[in-house]
Amino acid sequence: MGAIADRIAELGLELPPVAAPAGAYVPALVTGSLVYTSGQLPVVDGALLATGKVGAEVAPEDAAGCARTAVLNALAAAGAAIGSLDRVTRVVKVVVFIASAPDFTAQATVANGASGVLLEVFGEAGRHARSSVGVAVLPLDAPVEVELVLEFA
Repeated sequence: MGAIADRIAELGLELPPVAAPAGAYVPALVTGSLVYTSGQLPVVDGALLATGKVGAEVAPEDAAGCARTAVLNALAAAGAAIGSLDRVTRVVKVVVFIASAPDFTAQATVANGASGVLLEVFGEAGRHARSSVGVAVLPLDAPVEVELVLEFA
């Protein structure tokens, strides 16, 4: 295990196995010193934690928990692509898509679920640029989907 894996365990978190792609793409792609993850859903043991629109069927705090799970899935994909999360030098960009009820406007609060994990795990290197985007629907009716761009050495 490495320092980041130890930190994740200290936080009471766990990286899941990398989910198999559901289509013609890869979970993460390395180019130069960056690793880009495909969108990751809040899946645990092959099942979504929740389905539906945030602000309707899914409470914002539950959606933030889903974002935490989705970012762990993204970290697992990135770690598999680069060999170890200890190689990460900076979290560059996070994009969080939130399936939103028409009147839901607290997307940033939901995205904080993902951002918080990255700050807890990587400290100052986890501070990142971010977009939190409300959308009509996500694959499998997931409430959130998370993408990462990480720099590594």
